[in-house]
Amino acid sequence: MRRLAALACTLLLALPAAAAGPGLSAQEQRISAAVEAGSDDAVALLGRLVEQNSGTYNLAGVEAVARLLQPEFEALGFAVEWKPMAHTGRAGHLIAIHAGNGKGKRLLLIGHLDTVFEPDNAFTGFRIEGGRAIGPGVGDDKGGVAVMLAALRALHAADALRGADITVVLTGDEEDVGQPVAAARADLVDAGKRADVALDFENLSHVDGREMGAVARRSSNVWTLAVHGETGHSSGIFSERLGDGAIFELARILAAFRSELPEPNLTFNVGLAGGGQAAGLDASKSRLNASGKDNIVPAIALARGDFRTLSPGQTKRVGAKMQAIVARHLPRTRAVLDIEEHYPPMAPTAGNRALLAQLNAVNRDLGLAEMGEIDPLSRGAGDISFVAADVDGLIGMGAAGGNSHAEGEYVELDSLPRQAKRAALLVHRLSQATR
Repeated sequence: MRRLAALACTLLLALPAAAAGPGLSAQEQRISAAVEAGSDDAVALLGRLVEQNSGTYNLAGVEAVARLLQPEFEALGFAVEWKPMAHTGRAGHLIAIHAGNGKGKRLLLIGHLDTVFEPDNAFTGFRIEGGRAIGPGVGDDKGGVAVMLAALRALHAADALRGADITVVLTGDEEDVGQPVAAARADLVDAGKRADVALDFENLSHVDGREMGAVARRSSNVWTLAVHGETGHSSGIFSERLGDGAIFELARILAAFRSELPEPNLTFNVGLAGGGQAAGLDASKSRLNASGKDNIVPAIALARGDFRTLSPGQTKRVGAKMQAIVARHLPRTRAVLDIEEHYPPMAPTAGNRALLAQLNAVNRDLGLAEMGEIDPLSRGAGDISFVAADVDGLIGMGAAGGNSHAEGEYVELDSLPRQAKRAALLVHRLSQATR
């Protein structure tokens, strides 16, 4: 089946251009037809990727997915490198480079190999039901990788990849970035500095069934709060000697966050909290053990959460407000707030919006509806944000679907060729544009 599909693609150049959209050139019509001819291959590849577990902490599984993809890129003329990332506690990244002719825009295509589903998760396997492909990571981000390759295969089949300057970075730790972050994202940041345009192949955005464009992503910042107080018999609480105790101080701080922090484009959350006579977080900081008694003033209280912002300035401003709230200690208590900036924001820019306009030109020429700009509150953090300071970008070039990060995650199979056409034609036009 795959050889027949490949043969059909190679014959496209000798055939009259098929009608594929009202505004497409002859070559663009061949690209569109090549996407259709490769649809079965795209679904087959998606199935192979999903069947191989690649939870972020399954380092061997993440590398196995990279090994599945390596020959796919090499067949299209890419030089492929596997970058091990043991020094960050993660598997590694797949980097594929297609040498250009020095003329067109330099493109960076971004996706990821890992999923949130580790090998012990009960949600396993790949199946097709009623026009949907279902499986762990099928949308986030294996569907996006399948769309990316379908687009590149179509460009290759239509002889439209020649001379295109394209770097692909598929990270192995997007769902939980390795530490230190600077080391974990150094290759991606370097690729961004060399590019003119970045396209992110995570899930396509939707609002009320309408496909949307995305020009911004918010940051992901993790905070940990440790509160200490005096301890003793509860009959002495609020006294000059014992003060208010650690848990009342924790409650004050969290209540102040809720009342004083809200502003546009900001969300913040408390994901874990506890305290008592003793308390501590485990190594992953995802579990908290606490012990105490009703008649003992608590000596320690801990909380951990996140906050998400739309610009670096907002990140700094919100962090400063949080620190000021923490500093207003109740009697005989003290607290320390630690903030870790995991993913930077990708602010909406004129350059990003110009790219969305170019994508909408592709939509018009394909006979597809124009995409509006989705509210960044509707998208989480992602890898493209690490290059947002250096290059214009678009988000959501991957497959359409739902239930991301949950049992029953799915993609709509008819979205694969539609998104591959959009991506292939946008890549083609950008690669033809003056650098």
